Amino acid sequence: MFVSDFRKEFYEVVQSQRVLLFVASDVDALCACKILQALFQCDHVQYTLVPVSGWQELETAFLEHKEQFRSFVLINCGANVDLLDILQPDEDAIFFVCDTHRPVNVVNVYNDTQIKLLIKQDDDLEIPAYDDIFRDEEEDEEHSANESDKGSEPSEKRTRLEEEIVEQTMKRRQRREWEARRRDILFDYEQYEYHGTSSAMVMFDLAWMMSKDLNDMLWWAIVGLTDQWVQDKITQMKYVTDVGVLQRHVSRHNHRNEDEENALSVDCTRISFEYDLRLALYQHWSLHESLCNTCYTAARFKLWSVHGQKRLQEFLADMGLPLKQVKQKFQSMDISLKENLREMIEESANKFGMRDMRVQTFSIHFGFKHKFLASDVVFATMSLMESPEKDSSGTDNFIQALDSLSRSNLDKLYHGLELAKKQLRATQQTIASCLCTNLVISQGPFLYCSLMEGTPDLVLFSKPASLSLLSRHLLKSFVCSTKNRRCKLLPLVMAAPLSVEQGTVTMVGIPPETDSSDRKNFFGRAFEKAAEGTNSRTLHNHFDLSVIELKAEDRSKFLDALVSLLS
Repeated sequence: MFVSDFRKEFYEVVQSQRVLLFVASDVDALCACKILQALFQCDHVQYTLVPVSGWQELETAFLEHKEQFRSFVLINCGANVDLLDILQPDEDAIFFVCDTHRPVNVVNVYNDTQIKLLIKQDDDLEIPAYDDIFRDEEEDEEHSANESDKGSEPSEKRTRLEEEIVEQTMKRRQRREWEARRRDILFDYEQYEYHGTSSAMVMFDLAWMMSKDLNDMLWWAIVGLTDQWVQDKITQMKYVTDVGVLQRHVSRHNHRNEDEENALSVDCTRISFEYDLRLALYQHWSLHESLCNTCYTAARFKLWSVHGQKRLQEFLADMGLPLKQVKQKFQSMDISLKENLREMIEESANKFGMRDMRVQTFSIHFGFKHKFLASDVVFATMSLMESPEKDSSGTDNFIQALDSLSRSNLDKLYHGLELAKKQLRATQQTIASCLCTNLVISQGPFLYCSLMEGTPDLVLFSKPASLSLLSRHLLKSFVCSTKNRRCKLLPLVMAAPLSVEQGTVTMVGIPPETDSSDRKNFFGRAFEKAAEGTNSRTLHNHFDLSVIELKAEDRSKFLDALVSLLS
């Protein structure tokens, strides 16, 4: 059921007991976890934190810990499946689920005792009515119990029997009609997968209601929202609305910087609203590298072609920036050039057809020296979490990423920025090779691209979030490069080798790249149906249903089924 008063029905309940936190491996979940940890430390709540990257890990961890805990908090996992069916918990276990995955499973919505959903109901959830989905067993049993007749005449018995048969037939027909209607309603409701309000924002709201919100918590909420925007999980409209909400909090927390008399000391944390450039990591890189490795500019210039490289040179010439300045670190550029840089870039970008060169975002200052944009932190944290280093486990990476969000660990954040640069370079190089060798092919109802074994930097795309980001960027670049109008409106299925020993591949489905896109993804259900129809050996282990693992031998029959399903 939905929790209406987070403070009373969630926080005050868990405050008096030990809590187990299950946190998914994404940046928004990390930020929500940081906010909740800070609240728990304020009130000395005992908790155990377990990172989980998929359903299997969640089940294993639950079995391991279920004896010691009665309250479980799940962040960014658990809302979109029947949780009680998967975990089979004891009757006194209570699950508090704060998850952005939609649609929310109907069993979770209508379970009043064990499932408590920490989900904002102002998101348009469109949940089906209880009577359309569930039916009491007693109704069905009533008509099967016949009344005993008390020695009445045979003719009366016969007419009563005929009436009962007619009545039973009617009830059976009604039940069949109800079941058919239920199937249609559930299909419509569960057909598309999408994302709701950021979990970090939900947790920040809780802190604000309890008057325990700090600047650090506000920054984590901002990073959680920016993660959704960077990964195209929400629409531009939703992003702008949520930025407006956070902007009011930023003004409330950081207004003292403008007031001369009560100004904070220089080394304090300051958050400010920015209308900044849409260039990845440009303040920690050179402007040239950032232009080449940001998806938005690389796709618009078509940088994988010689003509595209020429256009980039023309763009720089139009701004009047010397190459020597553009290719050195941003921090070392002439101050006179940096002063009006945003306006210069925006003006030239408009001439080259890039209307959205600037975007609403936030930045944070730690003293004079350290300044980060919210998107910088998202890229750094994501790269730390999905780091492919041999000797580090998933849990180690999770802890590193979690630590990098604290201002006391800036060295880890800078390490994350270096990994992010490597990841962005590899992404653009892979996109260039896919487009130049025509690896993106139209299968009819969707585009398909498969990364070959032996592709450079393949190990960087073995994790789901990195592969999803690569797929999104590839689709954007393909839409800019193709002249075929029909192909511009198609979704993309991307496959990458996962394990050579086990012969498995990871498959990701990406919705069509259009300006009016509502970011709803139908591949989760389509993958399930295609796998069932062909008995393909698949593993639906990821919290995003549109990411699956598949045996390489079953790939062709699985794709054939997907084509016929979507045609």
